[in-house]
Amino acid sequence: MVVVADLGGTRSDVAVIASRGGMYTILATAHDYDTAGVHLDTVLQDHFAKEFIKWNTTDPRENARSLAKLKQESEATKRALSIGTNANFSVESLAEGIDFASTINRLRYETIARKVFEGFNRLIEGVVKKAGLDVLDIDEVILSGGTSHTPKIASNMANIFPSSTTILAPSTTPTAINPAELQARGAALQASLIQEFDKEDIEQSTHPAVTTVKHLSHAIGVLAITGDESKGVFTPIISAETAMPARRTIHINAPKEGGDVLIKIVEGGSSIKVSKAEPKPKTNGEKNDSDDSDSDESDEEPEDVREKVWKIGNVLAEAAIKGVKKGGKVEVMINVAGDGAVTVTCREVGGKGGVRGNLSP
Repeated sequence: MVVVADLGGTRSDVAVIASRGGMYTILATAHDYDTAGVHLDTVLQDHFAKEFIKWNTTDPRENARSLAKLKQESEATKRALSIGTNANFSVESLAEGIDFASTINRLRYETIARKVFEGFNRLIEGVVKKAGLDVLDIDEVILSGGTSHTPKIASNMANIFPSSTTILAPSTTPTAINPAELQARGAALQASLIQEFDKEDIEQSTHPAVTTVKHLSHAIGVLAITGDESKGVFTPIISAETAMPARRTIHINAPKEGGDVLIKIVEGGSSIKVSKAEPKPKTNGEKNDSDDSDSDESDEEPEDVREKVWKIGNVLAEAAIKGVKKGGKVEVMINVAGDGAVTVTCREVGGKGGVRGNLSP
């Protein structure tokens, strides 16, 4: 499960993609013009404009030429803060012939732009929720676009997603590809893949509309019950979020001495188990003055522990394979059509006959 966030200068696009055996399935997408790099520029523009007004009565944002200078230097300052912890802001003749120079550090920048950074967080969390997933389901987050150079965005992603999720960004992964080059690399890769296609196929492959692909919402697996077993062992065959149509085959070992095997085709999926965290013990001692700044953090309740667990859902079909030979195997093939119809075939490997059934979508 991969979240791809293209954070550009004027627009942000986010997609949740499932990679299954080389097939990429788009689960959800979102596009936002209200959260982008230009809004970080605006925050810096307003900050330095207010500083200029403190010493002068003129607002540089009211004059077109002054505003252009303010925008250009604010963008340069934003880029400098993505590399270092401090940046200088200097404009010659900003307004009415008055030169202006100032400095800002990264902490101050992240503080005044807090609402914009929260917008990026909401956008990405919203797409994951739109896909019907939890942040614990995401294996990798790829940040693309020039705005993703901002270290605060990558650090926020590291806080939102669990430690097992890989965050690919310059500030978290030194070997990460330059986010500004990812789109060009992707376009070159796509061109190499479709160069042998016919004209009609290329037009279909490069259609501008972004749509979600039909996919399974739950995993489909098998419960094989043999001998005196009552529950059986669950074996997933087709993972959730696999694009349709799909076909998978699995071999299940029969009892060593042979006999009857009951096959149950069931739905399965992961669920989030929440365990209550133990509260921190309270102390009755006096609080020192030095502890005032940390009082809010110390009073916070510990967060609950969340983990993924496997959950077996509805039974879709049952099939009984009788008289399997000693040491034999049972083959189960599941074929999911494009409209969601499921065909199940069960037979003894090397044997005659078998069981076949259809499930309506």
